[in-house]
Amino acid sequence: MCVCGVMILSIVLACVDGCDIAPATCGAQAPGDIIIGIVLPCHRKVNAIQERIRPDSFNCSDFDQRSFMKSLAIIHEIEQINAAGFLPGVKLGYLVCDTCSHASKALHIVGQILAVNASVNAMCNYTHFRPRVKIILGARYSETTVAVARLLSVYMVPLISSTSSSPELSDKLRYPPFLRTIPSDIHQTKAVASMMRHYRWNWVGIVHGDDEYGKAAFESFVRDAEANSVCLAYQGVLPHYLDHPQIQQLVKQVSEQIRSSKAQVVVVILREELVEILFQEMIRTNTSRTWIASDAWSRSWSLAQMDGIDRVGDILGFTFNAQKSKSFDNYLRNLTVTPGGYNHFIEEYKNLRFNCSNECFSTESQSFCPSPDLLKMKSSSACNLSSVQDQNDDYLVTSLDTSEAFLHRVSVWATAHALKKQLRCNSSSCSGEIDFAPWELLRELKKVKFQLDNQTFYFDDNGDFVTGYDLIIWERYGHRRRFRRIGKYHVLSEQIQLDVDSFTWHLTGNITAPESRCSESCPCGLVKKILNVSCCYSCTHCVEGTYSDDADLDECKVCPTGTWSLKGWDHCQPRLESYLKWSDPYSIAVTAAAVLGLLILLVTLVLFVVYKESPPMKEAEVRLSCVMVSGLALSFASVPCFMGKPSVHLCRARQLMYAMGFTLCVSCILVKAIRTFRDFVPFGPLSRRLHKLYNPPVIITVTTAVQGLICLLWLIFDSPDIDETPPAEQSMEKKVQCTEGDTYIGFGIMLSYIGLLALVCFFLAYKGRNVPQQFSETGYIIFSMLMYLFVWVCFIPLYITRNEEGTLVQASAILVSNYGIILCHFLPKCFQALHRKRNTTQTAIRLTRSRSASL
Repeated sequence: MCVCGVMILSIVLACVDGCDIAPATCGAQAPGDIIIGIVLPCHRKVNAIQERIRPDSFNCSDFDQRSFMKSLAIIHEIEQINAAGFLPGVKLGYLVCDTCSHASKALHIVGQILAVNASVNAMCNYTHFRPRVKIILGARYSETTVAVARLLSVYMVPLISSTSSSPELSDKLRYPPFLRTIPSDIHQTKAVASMMRHYRWNWVGIVHGDDEYGKAAFESFVRDAEANSVCLAYQGVLPHYLDHPQIQQLVKQVSEQIRSSKAQVVVVILREELVEILFQEMIRTNTSRTWIASDAWSRSWSLAQMDGIDRVGDILGFTFNAQKSKSFDNYLRNLTVTPGGYNHFIEEYKNLRFNCSNECFSTESQSFCPSPDLLKMKSSSACNLSSVQDQNDDYLVTSLDTSEAFLHRVSVWATAHALKKQLRCNSSSCSGEIDFAPWELLRELKKVKFQLDNQTFYFDDNGDFVTGYDLIIWERYGHRRRFRRIGKYHVLSEQIQLDVDSFTWHLTGNITAPESRCSESCPCGLVKKILNVSCCYSCTHCVEGTYSDDADLDECKVCPTGTWSLKGWDHCQPRLESYLKWSDPYSIAVTAAAVLGLLILLVTLVLFVVYKESPPMKEAEVRLSCVMVSGLALSFASVPCFMGKPSVHLCRARQLMYAMGFTLCVSCILVKAIRTFRDFVPFGPLSRRLHKLYNPPVIITVTTAVQGLICLLWLIFDSPDIDETPPAEQSMEKKVQCTEGDTYIGFGIMLSYIGLLALVCFFLAYKGRNVPQQFSETGYIIFSMLMYLFVWVCFIPLYITRNEEGTLVQASAILVSNYGIILCHFLPKCFQALHRKRNTTQTAIRLTRSRSASL
């Protein structure tokens, strides 16, 4: 005997020889050419498992109606296949063994199932191993299935489960003989996380068992929850075994976690019996939540009928494909043992249902004492019946959801189709060898593809069915609950499809789903600022240039090019262009003032022409005054160029028009100032030099030409342009305005040159201030130049400090300067001409000279 054979024998089959295996351990069987093993927990627990110190027998208790019903579904389907002659000449038998919801018990019975006829010899190579049981269907819980699949991997005996959904079992390296007619929990947890994302639940609790199923499902859910931005508020763990000594205390601790948490949604990955204990505590403490059921209890009829279930809140869950069978329901109403076989589980059920006594009773294999819960299934007519085992009714059909057994029926048909291939069956006979090795059937099972009830079934590469899930809600039905299908989860597309959009939630009392969030939702315009975990956050406004157009965004979106947003906005829009529009009140006022100034100049020009022979007009020198009028008109014409949307040409034209026009005007005033200064200084060398230099056309041309040269150099080296400075982040207005060059040097020189001319005019006029005012224009020159210098001295700091309003300031300064010239130089002459007032320069000269002589 080799070493590996000794190890397997010592672990699994040490007690096989000499045991009366089938009657002692397995509660039901029927003869056949090929035997199908059925491993299901017809009892819920092993008594005093924690006190077990010797490898003696397991004592089980608490009859499990759901698993019993599922074992009957497998038996019924086997009988249907035999009756239909699906395998011509071959009869299927079965052997039903009770795991009692415990992995050790399951290993014990599986070892004995494989040794029904004789002991299993320990070998290194089991290729030619030929047990009567070719395949095993079961077990119910993943904890048990993992252990059984590990053992069967030694012999490569196929194991098909219709309830064990642990992702671990998809690992074909560790569990090569395992197949299942349901999807892996890796899909179920994705479905649960997708549902939470759909209902915007991001703060949830989870309660799971400490078995393989619970731990694997928890780890899978954590990954999927994180991918869907769902966070765990707490994690509660309960022992898988019902006979755990501290189970009530642990349930109370988990219940306190649930009550003390803000999370209103609880994912429960537990076996049905543990959920019942948990719900009893919830009902006792009047606690309502939204419960998400795992496949282990999502269609539990007993839970849906328990007292107070209507007070626990909303219950949603994902279930596997489930369809009722009329044939199976009729079978449950007329329970009989397969001819040639026995079924102690049926005997036990009928004793619980129809036996009048509430005391312990015995079957051929062992004694049973019903618990208080099991006494509830007692028939009201039990004590009026004579033969208990001959009685039948529809209790199983009405108290259980028989559609749950559909996938167990599918597993039988998958086996039958694989056997048909293995035995090379046609319509009349099967020519293949019946005593084949189990691994040969496993090979055929992996390739099987068949239809049942208009659905196609096959195993994928991991040995799983990929059939999707139905989303159900436990709607209130009096003081009980009933199941209502509201949607489906598609495994391949990983999408939830809701068939029922609106239904009443118990927690909210309307069609609005309850909230379950760590933090309040951040509305549009705000984004989440994470605190400690991703679901707990505060809301902050999006900064300028960014926005959020949906609730609970992790970060703000950047505005597209050409658009902008202010702080806390939920959209972006193009910035408004801000400039002096023609419709603005100030634009209207300034334009009107400029037009009025032009009209005044026109009237003045007409008066000068009409009254050109009058003494006042002669003294003002009509030709010089006309040049001044043309200069002022050009300066006035520059003002409208400051209005409307700026362009490069307007920016340059307005400065050039003002510079040349006003310079021309001031040059004429300079001629007047020089003439007055020349004529009224005492006769001498200075007077003679001034007479030689005095040439008005030359003075006007040179001074204006200098300004023209300044403007030309300005346009060449630092020309005015459109201001492309980015607008302020806090503003939705984009200022469209002119900039007077990058350095403003040309602009400064231009203004300084006009200021210099004005200052010279002021100095020359000031020197002639002693001339009687009725004979001289010195006062008008002084006043007009003082007004100009004052306006532009004030303009410079305003222009610098309030650059955005520079257009307004400069246009105003131009108007004030122009009107100052009109007021001081044209209106007095017009007034004098209209009133025939005479005034001559010669008289003023003589008076001035006589006064100088007397001094």
